[in-house]
Amino acid sequence: MLFQIQSYLKFLWNSKNEHGVHSPFVFNLLTKCFYDKKSKPEYSILKNYRKSLIENNDFIEVIDFGAGSKVFKSNKRQISKIAKTAGISPKRAELLFRVTHYFKPDCILEIGTSLGLATSAMALGNTNAKVITLEGCPNTGNQCQLELQKFNLNNVESVISEFESFLVSENLQSATYNLIYFDGNHSKKATLAYFELLLPTINNDSVWIFDDIHWSPEMEEAWEIIKKHPKVKVTIDTFQWGFVFFRYEQEKEHFVIRA
Repeated sequence: MLFQIQSYLKFLWNSKNEHGVHSPFVFNLLTKCFYDKKSKPEYSILKNYRKSLIENNDFIEVIDFGAGSKVFKSNKRQISKIAKTAGISPKRAELLFRVTHYFKPDCILEIGTSLGLATSAMALGNTNAKVITLEGCPNTGNQCQLELQKFNLNNVESVISEFESFLVSENLQSATYNLIYFDGNHSKKATLAYFELLLPTINNDSVWIFDDIHWSPEMEEAWEIIKKHPKVKVTIDTFQWGFVFFRYEQEKEHFVIRA
């Protein structure tokens, strides 16, 4: 906790808003997307999706997997408590919706479904997109599918798999994911492994979002390595999330933005 407080204070000291940004690409993203305060009809769907989970007092067995898809630990948890503690916040869900709506990606990959609070935001952000979401625990994954069906979010394909096993088994050389949301394993090793495995899928318009980049010293180390990668052109640190862009025409720049 102390580390995160120190990181946040450092973030506040270095951060800017749109007035300190000279890149037209980033300025437009901030003013037309990040800082868009207009109410959206989809926000009520996100609110009701969350409410449905928070009012669900059933218990499910949550399974965490270690290396090689072996069960690391499992415990029974109340669905309402998972939604309150492990899910994306309402504010972040609305931002994720706006980002998806702004870029209109055709194919979205989410690493780490949980109960689908972020999944629903991306599915609503572009209802014409195909959303593939990966979850290691079959019970939380199945609960997410039930919720998505309840709200008629039919553009989501749920995959129950250990994340790296799925990425290794897929033919990523022929795949293109226009938006990837990384929220599955907050360790340096796993984050960098997913980054390298998914690099063949990028194109000029790809948007990658890494969750909890200041969660720990090793996640900050992973973020620094990602920023310095030669294929990465623009990065935005919003403290909670790290945005990565591969726009070939851009000069390499890093922004610390209050969002």
